[in-house]
Amino acid sequence: MKIVAISQRVDHYPDRNETRDALDQSLANFVTICGYVPVPIPNSLGGVISELLGSVHPAAIVLSGGNDIGVYAERDNTEHALLTYAGEHQLPVLGICRGMQMMANWAGTGLRSVEGHVKLRHRLFGEITRDVNSYHGFSLKSRPNGFKILAKSEDGEIEAIRHQSLPWEGWMWHPERENPFMTGDIQRVKALFS
Repeated sequence: MKIVAISQRVDHYPDRNETRDALDQSLANFVTICGYVPVPIPNSLGGVISELLGSVHPAAIVLSGGNDIGVYAERDNTEHALLTYAGEHQLPVLGICRGMQMMANWAGTGLRSVEGHVKLRHRLFGEITRDVNSYHGFSLKSRPNGFKILAKSEDGEIEAIRHQSLPWEGWMWHPERENPFMTGDIQRVKALFS
């Protein structure tokens, strides 16, 4: 099986003086069901991320959800490094929720607050037309340079993007939070990562 490198959220526990990297087990399960071996990438590696990736040889990268951009610089830096590596090596990338926001940030597009997108389901329209879960308080200000819009929500927010020359997609929904996992999400990941 091929390896997929996955970014991790940061959880801070001041009463224990600990900062932890965390990966939802259901995201690891989702990647496994798609036919890949998930390998979490620590946020504390700094300048040696490329060395780790060079030794792991991932077939693809997943930027996971959780944490707002700008809250934990080490995570922001890790994901920027993952995107740079993926771009240099033409690796497929799936950005989930915050991961899609990070792709937009990497491409120079900002975010804005959005209401009515937390802990609910809504319908997508565009190349992807279906109901999805929604857990985000921020949305893209505009279409990122070099990307096309795959889907918008009923209220016009950008919900899915695809890079025009790289094998990169961003989804604002969380495929790992579906029970059972959606066949369409699994098929889309397999096509993106192949």
